[in-house]
Amino acid sequence: MSAPTTPLPGALAGLAPLLDHYGYLAVALLVLLDNCGIPVPGQTILVLASVYAGSGHLDFAAVLLIAAGAAALGNSLGYLIGHTGGRAFVHRWGRYVLLTEARIERADAFFARNGGKVVTVARFVDGLRQYNGVIAGTIGMPWRPFLLFNLLGAVLWTGVWGTVGYVAGANIGTVYRTAVHYQLWFAVGLGVLVAALLLRQVLRHRRRRGSGSGNDTGDDTGTDA
Repeated sequence: MSAPTTPLPGALAGLAPLLDHYGYLAVALLVLLDNCGIPVPGQTILVLASVYAGSGHLDFAAVLLIAAGAAALGNSLGYLIGHTGGRAFVHRWGRYVLLTEARIERADAFFARNGGKVVTVARFVDGLRQYNGVIAGTIGMPWRPFLLFNLLGAVLWTGVWGTVGYVAGANIGTVYRTAVHYQLWFAVGLGVLVAALLLRQVLRHRRRRGSGSGNDTGDDTGTDA
């Protein structure tokens, strides 16, 4: 298989020899590793494979199916890693990175309410894509909801980036740079939203503690009287 004649930007051009030699296997391996905690260019290989499909060098449906399956499997492996060893690791080493028991409990509560949303959209954010499965397993998100949202996120992520590569064709360089730019803004917005939700939880927790202390004081005063 030879590379399409479309000029490719640096990141895509660097992966072209790998895709030329290994085809679908390269897509499966890099996407799987990218989704289970190893920072390899899984998203880039997906876009490049879709460009190849658009020029007739690969089958587009096969690219999407292989990438979606590898993404879901990778995230599931990350979940198993977090579920089997993540909690013990956090309890032993968490204090060195400011992960106190109280913060872990707040993270548990946050994932209990919003875990499905996080798992679904995490693939669109570099960093979260690699580790959201590990985090979900560590926090203790139930397996069945995780699996459902994991599959949904894999299909959405594969469909969006696969379509970007397939449709962009000769304009892939410009389109890819624009898409990555907006992905950065999306990541910033998501980070602000998560920070706001966590801050709200902290304030609620403090208000409850303050209210509880006030009630205790009132009860003691009434008893003394």
